[in-house]
Amino acid sequence: MTAVPLQGKRIFITGGAGFIGTTLARQLVDENEVVALDNLHRDALSATDLADHPNFTLHEADVLDAEAVKELARGATHIVHCAAIAGVDTVLASPVRTMRVNLIGTYNVLEAAVATEDTLERLIDFSTSEVFGTHAYNVREGQVSTIGSVGEARWTYAVSKLAGEHMAHAYHDELRVPTVTVRPFNVYGPGQIGGGAIRAFIEAALGGNDLTVRGDGAQIRAWCYVDDMVEAVLLCLEHPNAIGQSFNIGNPRSAVTIFDLAQRIKRITGCPGEIVFAPLEYVDVELRIPNVEKAREEIGFDAVVELDDGLERTVAWYRSRKPALR
Repeated sequence: MTAVPLQGKRIFITGGAGFIGTTLARQLVDENEVVALDNLHRDALSATDLADHPNFTLHEADVLDAEAVKELARGATHIVHCAAIAGVDTVLASPVRTMRVNLIGTYNVLEAAVATEDTLERLIDFSTSEVFGTHAYNVREGQVSTIGSVGEARWTYAVSKLAGEHMAHAYHDELRVPTVTVRPFNVYGPGQIGGGAIRAFIEAALGGNDLTVRGDGAQIRAWCYVDDMVEAVLLCLEHPNAIGQSFNIGNPRSAVTIFDLAQRIKRITGCPGEIVFAPLEYVDVELRIPNVEKAREEIGFDAVVELDDGLERTVAWYRSRKPALR
């Protein structure tokens, strides 16, 4: 099923200037009021014309500012909580901030939801596929694994997100907040900022540089094009079956090794650079492929953009942004 667009709603998006937040807002802004909160740590908004839209307002604030979150959520019919610290490098460098933003930020959003319960129809909480640990093949929603040992900073992010999931479910079960949790599996596409193998490979390729693979390149990921991710969020915002549930969102058909991914991008870009290998300096996820049957059965979600198509669209976007590059 295709999500029926919301109309006449007030939608509050935390992390609304981020990659997924801005892509989602563009789908909603013609027919709804969209209120975005973002500290602009990662700004994808400036690469779009969204800020000029009369139905869109950006408030530069931090999700750790409980009063700001509560004020901006007032009167919202739908809340989408995208704001988080993410990216392995950031998490390793700032584990305290990762915990603060992902735990206290989520708490602030849930408390704001309680305060605006008279108008609130749905709250989407973004979790992560990282909650499945290092080996996640065909994983279903209930198969959340242990996250690795305490002291291994790599897992700070996953633990903080998993705690956020538990919090969101607690607020649903006890306080009847209409929460839905989504677990994105390796989202990519036009507008992506921050880390990510696809962005790094494309920017290197278009710059005529070598593509650097960390580790042996045998790590396997299932890549989900951003339009498919946004479609899933739209379904979660509307479908009555979604409330109180967690959903894996991804495209298991787009599972490839990191080395294969680099080869595809090299081919699509016509890059003259080589694929080179560099040491992996942190614990990595070796295998991550979702089972998305629950999302298909409960809310009618199915990814439609296959990997080469999505990569071609993404490369074209980066080329258009950087015409000086190849």
